[in-house]
Amino acid sequence: MSNSEWPLWEVFIRSKAGLHHKHAGSLHAVDQQMAIENARDVYTRRNEGLSIWVVESKHITASDPEDGDMFEAAKTKAYRHPTFYDIPDEIGHM
Repeated sequence: MSNSEWPLWEVFIRSKAGLHHKHAGSLHAVDQQMAIENARDVYTRRNEGLSIWVVESKHITASDPEDGDMFEAAKTKAYRHPTFYDIPDEIGHM
């Protein structure tokens, strides 16, 4: 199997205890163990990481950014946005 045939993995790194994992990037690897080791070498070279997650990209399902209708329902829920509050001038820009 050549490098171009290896599965694509998404890498998530947690930098400190109590924080959430953030997407760090992608890499190709033969299996999950190789993906974790490569992610460690590529994305945590300066001790930035406390925990690493790798997920094979084919297992991730994402919404389509072109599908604006998916988020239309949230626009009809005005109570989720504090647009009806009067903000004192002393507060400034929020």
